[in-house]
Amino acid sequence: MNWFRHLQTINHHKFLVMKYCFRVGLYRQGLLHDLSKYSPSEFLVGARYFQGTRSPNDAERLDKGYSSAWLHHKGRNKHHLEYWIDYSLQPIEENPSPITGMEMPVKYVVEMFCDRIAASRTYRKEQYQDNDPYDYYTKSKSKYLLHPSSRELLEKLLIMLKDQGEEETFHFIRTQVLKKS
Repeated sequence: MNWFRHLQTINHHKFLVMKYCFRVGLYRQGLLHDLSKYSPSEFLVGARYFQGTRSPNDAERLDKGYSSAWLHHKGRNKHHLEYWIDYSLQPIEENPSPITGMEMPVKYVVEMFCDRIAASRTYRKEQYQDNDPYDYYTKSKSKYLLHPSSRELLEKLLIMLKDQGEEETFHFIRTQVLKKS
């Protein structure tokens, strides 16, 4: 079991998210981000499936057909789009899918953005570039059940990061995005 390396990875990721959240003024979210990863139901599974190059949840999913750690995690952390999936309020004639993504509060979309940068930095290490979070997002975005306005904001921030860099994007979030909400 790679429990120590897994702990180092969690701590590194959590520190980066905290740093980014602090840069935009989300102090409480920065401090509380991903605390469930230290719970036995997530930590022990993560240590067992640790590889260091990607989420242990992916390896657990390949092994078992699902990830118990992810199911636990997404239900406790509001910065994950999956937390906001619920039954649609639209009549079945207008929306044939019974479930949909609900609109996320802006502060959680921003935390999700910070989380994506931190995950890319954690797994890509020295090879990290500001386009990595956007590239990772675009590989799976067609599968995401994400409310249109939440999707629009997340994509805007990821594109801004890719094109203009961290400094301008964090300034925009602090002065424009979070000031409006």
